[in-house]
Amino acid sequence: MTATLERTLVRDIPGKARVGRRGYLVAAGCIAIVTVMLLPLLYSILASIKPTAEAAASPPTYLPHGVSLDSYQRLWNYQEGLLTYLGNSFGTAVLTIVFTLLLTVPAGYALARFPIPGKELIFVVLLLSLIVPYQALLTPMFLMFAKIGLTNSLIGLAVLHTTIQLPFSLYILRNSFAAVPRELEEAAVMDGAASPQILLRIFIPPTVPAIVTVTLFAFITSWNEFLGALVMMSSSEKFTLPVILATARTETSLGGTDWGMLQAGVTISIIPCVLVYLLLQRYYMAGLMSGAVK
Repeated sequence: MTATLERTLVRDIPGKARVGRRGYLVAAGCIAIVTVMLLPLLYSILASIKPTAEAAASPPTYLPHGVSLDSYQRLWNYQEGLLTYLGNSFGTAVLTIVFTLLLTVPAGYALARFPIPGKELIFVVLLLSLIVPYQALLTPMFLMFAKIGLTNSLIGLAVLHTTIQLPFSLYILRNSFAAVPRELEEAAVMDGAASPQILLRIFIPPTVPAIVTVTLFAFITSWNEFLGALVMMSSSEKFTLPVILATARTETSLGGTDWGMLQAGVTISIIPCVLVYLLLQRYYMAGLMSGAVK
């Protein structure tokens, strides 16, 4: 019996060794990918804390020889003040989230559950807008918004960002609502519940991960969007953070771009996205998969 056990262990060793080597290769590949993704962020953070002269040095230094927060101080007092631009970005992002959910939750519920004639065709037509770059819509939207007074307005910019986000959000929520068991809906109907009650009490709770996913994407889309904000906004007090960073790109320090202040702005702009993602991470994958697989 002992000899049999030894032969079994010997036969298993090569397989285990192959599994171990494969695991090491996968781990090394993951570490390499994470390193490539994180190095630019780390360099931005290090560049933002360099003294002004060192940040503008050519050739640049990768590690700071000294630590200084002067770049953050200059950014804080830049033009209307950093808090103004952060407030504009946050306000636009929140409005985008609200508009997106108000439109896509009822639309996704209706397309998933109501017997609408040709609803599959309607759904496909709505998704076709994903192949149209939003940059192609900026000129007609700007002219339309100018007529109704929504240019140079956070509400108008939020409407533009909502337009960008709508097709993807509708795709996620429609498929998530369709995955809810029909028996729950039928039981609610038998109890006398109306459609709004069924939506709020039956469909919303199990689709919270999908709704959180839509919220996350709407926030990141609005927070990082640059071209639409540049076209729609004409006064500096209404600029969002990406626009003011592009403006800061033209600032001069020691005869060139103020790279320290620019990298400080990049660092600050990254923080909200990372925090929102970390807070909602446990919902993100579940919501994305529930919307992608019916």
